[in-house]
Amino acid sequence: MIFIDTNIFMYAAGGDHQNKIPSLKLLHDAAARKIDGCTNVEVLQEILHRYRSIKRWDDGKEVYTLASAIIPKIYAIDKAVLDRCYEIMNKYTDMSARDCLHIAFCRESGIDTICSFDKDFDGIDELNRAEPQTI
Repeated sequence: MIFIDTNIFMYAAGGDHQNKIPSLKLLHDAAARKIDGCTNVEVLQEILHRYRSIKRWDDGKEVYTLASAIIPKIYAIDKAVLDRCYEIMNKYTDMSARDCLHIAFCRESGIDTICSFDKDFDGIDELNRAEPQTI
């Protein structure tokens, strides 16, 4: 299973960018069940937060709705994930809390790959990062 990070959805929905087409293809493959993709509720919350903060709420609603429909497995965050997040935040002190939460979720769920353009995930012992064009 591959965890799909927030930036994949946002690049797919955004304007012209080099990451748009690979993101669209990955999401198409996830929708067609060619890859075993998943995400969590925190990714969906990030989508809502970002679009609301940039005052593009109509776009945010659309991205949220499509992400919810495309990805067959959207998981909740529980206390075990938060406890693991706390440990990871102590280990990787420069990493954002959200990124640590995604790492924790993946580790608690037995997922070893995150699909993301975020290079902050590189060099993390607990997780491999792959960009859409490599999946």
